[in-house]
Amino acid sequence: MAITGIGIDLVEVERIRLLLGRHGERFKARTFTEEEIRYCDGCADPAMHYAARFAAKEAGAKALGTGFAEGVSWMDIEVVRNAAGRPELRLHAGAGELAALQGVVRCHVSLTHTKEQAMAQVVFEAGE
Repeated sequence: MAITGIGIDLVEVERIRLLLGRHGERFKARTFTEEEIRYCDGCADPAMHYAARFAAKEAGAKALGTGFAEGVSWMDIEVVRNAAGRPELRLHAGAGELAALQGVVRCHVSLTHTKEQAMAQVVFEAGE
């Protein structure tokens, strides 16, 4: 396996808290999938979890090498939790197509957060 992309992003939780307060459902609907919204809204401090997912989407777009351009949108990169609770990245539409063109066969994502900051790192691997 060869690494084809690495992305990292750091987000201030307060920034996301303000966006949620100002734009609420509109911000959520434009940035997060229904599954992400359901998960974050079910947490004690939703802003912290939204911030981690926001950072993961940014890191995923960076790992693709495009950012949110060339047909890649916020909804194309989704953070889900597997049965063991481990975060995973699902790529849809433009992001999925671009990853396939790059030969990506595996995606690694790591999330971390405090009350003040949330960070994510994404690594894409291509098959040999």
